[in-house]
Amino acid sequence: MTGPAQWGASGIFVAYGKTVALADVSLSAPAGQVTAVVGGDGAGKTTLLRCLAGALAPDRGSVRRPPKERAGYLPASSGIYPDLTVTENLDFRATGYGMSRADARERAAAYLDRAGLAAAADRLAGQLSGGMRQKLAVIAAMLHQPELLVLDEPTTGVDPVSRSGLWWLIAHAAAQGCAVVLATTYLDDAERAASVLVLDAGIALASGTGEQIVAAMPGALREETARPADTTRAWRRGGRWRVWDPAGDAASVRPDLQDAVTVAALAAAAGQR
Repeated sequence: MTGPAQWGASGIFVAYGKTVALADVSLSAPAGQVTAVVGGDGAGKTTLLRCLAGALAPDRGSVRRPPKERAGYLPASSGIYPDLTVTENLDFRATGYGMSRADARERAAAYLDRAGLAAAADRLAGQLSGGMRQKLAVIAAMLHQPELLVLDEPTTGVDPVSRSGLWWLIAHAAAQGCAVVLATTYLDDAERAASVLVLDAGIALASGTGEQIVAAMPGALREETARPADTTRAWRRGGRWRVWDPAGDAASVRPDLQDAVTVAALAAAAGQR
């Protein structure tokens, strides 16, 4: 592969009318690793990924990405044609990438086999399950072995078995030297990534490795069995409650990434970030 070792965005700002979608957001996407963008609905994940993929120009800031033909993009809509078979979808995508039919078929066959889709090669994409369709969409986006692979919530609504197959494809792309950026609402997906960017209402709340984000969490956590009288800094985890003390220094509970992301959102809401 050619080009710089790291893609990403610096200080990008995007607004739709009076609504700010991204405010001074930066992201590094090094080659050979997976970078996760985490946040709820309206956090700005899709807008950021569209900027990275070249589908949207930011109002301010800069984006570093390879030429269009060296990038792969999976939008939230999957981009798969339901009236084409699995093979026809991949042939169509390969033509758009300028790949030879022989090379595309050989590579597609290997991906389909590993993803458990080989037996469905002649089925219409519209007849596939949601998980199978998402795996096909990821294969289509990575078929030409891009330098940057941008995936918008590839695992949302996908069953655990299909998620495992999806993660093999994602990890394989990174192992081949591709910079992979994926958006997700699932923190267990984010924990698989080499680095994480947490967004909320277009603002970056935290970034770094999962361990760095947890280590930077302010205050301390304690666990309670009964619902606290004040729930402004409390949330349920399983059958218990986690309570965040911003000024605390002696935690009774060791936080994980889910706790750290929740605290980052609470701190931002309280104006403490």
